[in-house]
Amino acid sequence: MAPAINAELVERARSLARPKKLSKDCISAEVGCALVTSKNSLFVGVSIDADCGMGTCPEHGAIQNMLASGESGIKTIVAVAVDGTILPPCGRCRELIYQVSGKNRDTNIIVGNIRPEN
Repeated sequence: MAPAINAELVERARSLARPKKLSKDCISAEVGCALVTSKNSLFVGVSIDADCGMGTCPEHGAIQNMLASGESGIKTIVAVAVDGTILPPCGRCRELIYQVSGKNRDTNIIVGNIRPEN
């Protein structure tokens, strides 16, 4: 993907990172994720952090939305925290990316320490 398109994907993920306290035990959207499929569809997801330990990374939500739409090939993916920090996928997320399609071994994973300008 071109740098301008990567920047747009980063901004889309960052725009989702708007924490919401769901209950005394659960918060969502501390991290947002955006991905583009091999068919150029866009899917998004947000993190869920539950005190019980059953939360999920935002990549899982974006991938679930993609799969629900009948796609499995990920061209590019990024996760961005509420402070604008780009976060690499954890091992569990990387494994899911690779297992939903062997072609995802070529996925462009946007990483870095880019933060928004204030």
